[in-house]
Amino acid sequence: MARTVRWTEAATKDLEDAAAFIGRDSRFYAAALVREARSATRSLRTFAERGRVVPEVDAPDIRELFIGSYRLIYQVTADQVFILAFVHGARDLTALWERRGEPPETSP
Repeated sequence: MARTVRWTEAATKDLEDAAAFIGRDSRFYAAALVREARSATRSLRTFAERGRVVPEVDAPDIRELFIGSYRLIYQVTADQVFILAFVHGARDLTALWERRGEPPETSP
């Protein structure tokens, strides 16, 4: 079954910020990161369960894929996938969600 994939505003900004940071040193690698992230999200249309469950949340509908050093975090529903965050693997995910006021249980 094909699902619709939607990026949240926060996740879109995360990706833009990551690309801008990498782009200070290499526009090539920044563009490659964006391409790889977009490609991974397209694959979630048909293979949404392929990512691992996010350990900080331990909910089967909140999953992640690794894109280089970054975590593409998403929520799976019956007919949609919501991209919740695109964060560096070294970041404290729990603190990030608390700061945003968006715990994964209430996202989209």
